[in-house]
Amino acid sequence: MSSSRAVIDLGSNSFRLVVFTTGEGGWWRRTDELSDMVRIGGDLTSEGCLSEARMAHALETLRVFAAFCSTNGIDVGEVEAVATSAIRDAPNGGAFVARAQRETGLPIRVISGEEEALYSYVAAANSTALEDGVVLDLGGGSLELVQVRERRAGAIASWPLGAVRATERWLPSDGPVEAKPIAKLHARTLRALESDAPWVVAAGAEGARLVGLGGSVRSLAAAAVRMADLPLDSVQGFLLSRDALDALVDELAGRAPEERERVPGIKRGRGEVILAAAVVLRAVLEGSGAAGIEVTEAGLREGIFLSGLLAPADPPLVEDVRTASVRNLARQHGVDLVHAEHIAALAHQLLEALPGAGLPEPGEPELVEAAALLHDVGMAVDYDDHHKHSSYLILGSGLPGFTPREVALIALMARYHRKGTPSLGALAPLCRDGDEQLVLRGAALLRIAEQLERNRDQVVRAARLRRPADAADGVVELELDAVGDDTVARWGAERQGELFERAFGAPLRVVAR
Repeated sequence: MSSSRAVIDLGSNSFRLVVFTTGEGGWWRRTDELSDMVRIGGDLTSEGCLSEARMAHALETLRVFAAFCSTNGIDVGEVEAVATSAIRDAPNGGAFVARAQRETGLPIRVISGEEEALYSYVAAANSTALEDGVVLDLGGGSLELVQVRERRAGAIASWPLGAVRATERWLPSDGPVEAKPIAKLHARTLRALESDAPWVVAAGAEGARLVGLGGSVRSLAAAAVRMADLPLDSVQGFLLSRDALDALVDELAGRAPEERERVPGIKRGRGEVILAAAVVLRAVLEGSGAAGIEVTEAGLREGIFLSGLLAPADPPLVEDVRTASVRNLARQHGVDLVHAEHIAALAHQLLEALPGAGLPEPGEPELVEAAALLHDVGMAVDYDDHHKHSSYLILGSGLPGFTPREVALIALMARYHRKGTPSLGALAPLCRDGDEQLVLRGAALLRIAEQLERNRDQVVRAARLRRPADAADGVVELELDAVGDDTVARWGAERQGELFERAFGAPLRVVAR
């Protein structure tokens, strides 16, 4: 049995409705989304009021959102709508909200800058492995930074440096932009950090991480991915570097606003404001001294949803992001977790006694465990070629908490858990030296563990690898502890000898304890 709720973000640049569905076992995922570039924070009057034209557009969008919820069976009580900086700061923002509530029936809440920052922190802390560092949320109206220590929120700072406001205040919008206004916006951002958030600079000096969220952040990351020709469909976990931002600023500044959307990766409707976003992000990255901005696909909407889902926990955080994301994906697709967990346990036992110096590598057991838990997610598509289906479902999920390289390795191990010759293939650009051998080892161990649990009966309780002292041929023995008929398990494991020898340079012999 599943249920759905909607979160509506009335942002300064775009209005967005996201539907989240939860199911048995606690899994959740985004299942639908509507968005419109309302740009409510643009064209403000001389008194800073929202313009009539922008409000009319906003109301029409909210009527569509209300109708969508109604026709999809999402009760008003399951809708949470929040308005952020542009509406919050406008003298007529309150009147607009009251009118929108009357005309649409949507429950709209104007949140403070601190609330907005804290929701962003919840999103980032539950979608990355951030322990210590800074969360950056760049919206249309404001830039918020949150200090994070031991996964807990600390100091918060906010400035009116969002993509829309920064564009209207600092950058001309009628053609290519020269270096001088860009330098002024860059300097203004650095001064803001130095005066109001010195802890950002301190965090970078300590080697802490900078996690970024928001539509402009994701769009720039997508552009950087395209520039680097990387095989990524999701920017989750992607590290947006200073070099990439430098290149994007140069590329975008040389184009008129309407031409910026032609840069691969830049979403339609962001051409006018994306340059300012890139300049502000580059300044924060420079000021922090971090290696790059780690991008998360999660945002304010996920922060609001998760705050409710994980309540009454304070702060609302999952215990371990990487474990939670793997199990969430498994539960979404109906994986038999008793079977998958037993395969993961068997694979872990084999990893503990790998033949060869320096094995397993640091981090290798966690990747193999994740692949073991997810190797059958493709069964949700079809049994035939389910190993391939598993691979693309893993790649498509992004697996919050893992880097793109780690996701690729997990997907590849799952891809080859049944058959085929393991290789990095099209994912090679995401990998590093030694990863092909790592995938080969992981696939070999998963195949063996899968065969030991072929009957899905947990008959093989334990398995271990050992090299007998008197073995002249260097053979490695796979010793099994079984509590019943292990004929199928032994037969299946013996058939993996060729791949095992390729992975570990030694023949395999299966023996009963």
